[in-house]
Amino acid sequence: MDSKETGGSDRDGVNGMVAWIGKSPAEAVRAWASGIKKEHKTAFAAAFLIGLMIHLPVMLSDIPNHDGLGSLYFDQNMITSGRWFLTVACGFSTYYTIPWVIGLLGLVFLGFTAVALTELLEVKDAVAIVLISGLLVSFPALASTFAYVFTMDGYMLALCFAVLAVLCTKKYKRGFVGGAVCLALSMGTYQAYLPFAILLCLYEVVVIFGGESEVKEKVRRALRYLYMGVLGLAFYYVILQMLLGIQGKKLASYQGINGGISGASAGSGFGPDTILHMYRDFISFTMRGNVLFTNVFALAAVVVLAGAAVFTGGRLIRRRKLWKNPLFFGIIAVAVLAAPLATNVILLISPDVTYHLLMRYQWVVYLILMTAFVSRYGCGYRDGYGRSNGIVWLGMAAAFALVFNYALADNIGYSNLQKRYEKTYAYCVRLLDRIEQTPGYYQGIPVAMVGVVGYEPFPVTDLTLPVTSNMIGLNGDTLLYTGENYELFIRNYLGASLNILTPEEMGDIYYSKEYIEMESFPAASSVKLVDGIIYVKTENAGRD
Repeated sequence: MDSKETGGSDRDGVNGMVAWIGKSPAEAVRAWASGIKKEHKTAFAAAFLIGLMIHLPVMLSDIPNHDGLGSLYFDQNMITSGRWFLTVACGFSTYYTIPWVIGLLGLVFLGFTAVALTELLEVKDAVAIVLISGLLVSFPALASTFAYVFTMDGYMLALCFAVLAVLCTKKYKRGFVGGAVCLALSMGTYQAYLPFAILLCLYEVVVIFGGESEVKEKVRRALRYLYMGVLGLAFYYVILQMLLGIQGKKLASYQGINGGISGASAGSGFGPDTILHMYRDFISFTMRGNVLFTNVFALAAVVVLAGAAVFTGGRLIRRRKLWKNPLFFGIIAVAVLAAPLATNVILLISPDVTYHLLMRYQWVVYLILMTAFVSRYGCGYRDGYGRSNGIVWLGMAAAFALVFNYALADNIGYSNLQKRYEKTYAYCVRLLDRIEQTPGYYQGIPVAMVGVVGYEPFPVTDLTLPVTSNMIGLNGDTLLYTGENYELFIRNYLGASLNILTPEEMGDIYYSKEYIEMESFPAASSVKLVDGIIYVKTENAGRD
C-alpha cells in the first residue's frame, strides 16, 4: 500500500530535452506515446469515448438553459465570486458558447482526471479503470454541468486540478507544494470541487495507516495532505485578495460568498448548528436526492457495490491482521465521521448557498473509491474453494449497472432540455405577437413583465420529473424565470428587441390595481397599454 517517492535532477531534464529535439516530430510523438502507461491510455480513452457517447446529444445542440441565455458571449471574469482563474480556464474555447468545442475540451480534461485517479488509486485492472472512468463521466452532476455548457470546460479543468493536487502530494516528497498550487487553481476556477480533493485525501490517509510502515512514517506522510490543504487555501485566498485589490472590486453577496470566504479564512461559523446541518444535508441528499439512485436498479447496484467494498475490507483486515491495530480503527472512525463534513464543506464556506446539482459532483467519489478498492484488494484471495474473485465480479457488475443507469438519466435530462427550449420558443412567439399587436405599440416602448410563467393556464408538462427532479438546469418546462430571460430569449432566438423594465423599475407597477386585476397570459386582458407602458402579466392570476 505504500507508494514510492520519485524525483529527478536538472541534468536529466536537459538531456531529455536534447534527445527530443534530435527527433523528428513523428518520432517524438511515438516515443512519447510509448512511454505512457497502458493504464493511463485506457483511462483517458474510456473517459473520452464513454463521455462522448453519453453527452453527444447536448454537444451537437445549441440549447441554452436560463443562465445560458445571457452567456452566449461571456468573458467569465467571476472574481467577485472568488473565481479568479475561471476567465483563463474558459479562455481556451473562446468566450463564445460553442457546445461542441467546449464539450470536447471538457472531455479531454475529464480524460486527464481519469488518468490522475487511476494513478492515485493505483488501479491496474483494465475493466475497473474503464468503469471508474465511466462513473466519472456519467454521474448526473456532470449532465447538470453540461446544461451550463458556457462554463463547463473551465469547471472540468478545475476538477482535474483538484485530483492533481492529491496526486502530487502522494507521489513526491515535496509534492504538497505543487499540490497546493493545483488546489489554489482549482478553487480559483470553481470552489465546489474542494470536497473532491478532501475525500480523496481522507481515503489516502486510511490507506497509509493500513500499510506496514512505522507509525512515525505514516504520520509524516499523512500530514502532507494537511500541509497541501492549508497551503492551497492560503495561496487561493492571498491571490484572490491581491486580484480584488488590483481590479478595485469586492466579493459579491451571491450565494453568501462574501461572508463565507471571509468567515472561513477567519475560522468562524464552524458551530454545532452548522455541523448538524451538514450531516442532515448529506443524509437527505444521499437517500432522497434522486441522483445516486434514480430507480430500483441503481439502488440495488449501489447496495451491491457498497456490500462488496465492506466485504473486501473485512477480508483485508483479517488477512493483514489489522484488527490488532487500534490506531487503524481510530483513523477509520475519524474518516467516517469526517466524510459527510468533507462532502458538504461548501456549506461551511457559504451556509446559505443554493445547492445546485453541479455542486454535488463529489458524491461520485464514493462510488469510484469503492470500485477501485474492490478491484485492487478483492482479487486473489483463497477460500475453501481455492482462489475466489466472485466479490470482484459482483462489484464490477454493480459499477457497470450504475454507469448504464446514469447514462440513461443524463439523456432523459437532455431530452427534456430540448423540449424546454421548444416550449419556450413556442410560448415566446405567441407572446411577442400579442405584444406587437397591442394598440399603441412602437419599437422601444417600455414593457412591464414579471418573469414567472403561470402554471394555471399552462400546467406542468414535464414528463421527466421522476428522473430529473433534482437535475438543476435540465428539469422544468421553460427557460423563463425573470423579465431579463424573456428579453434575451426574444432577442437572441426570435430576432426582436423588447424594452423590458428592470425589477427596480417595475416597482409600484407590480402592486398596482391595473396589474393585479389583469388575467394571466394567454387571457385577452393579459397584455394592455397603461400610461405609455405595456403591462404583460404571465404569472398566475390573483394576489391578495
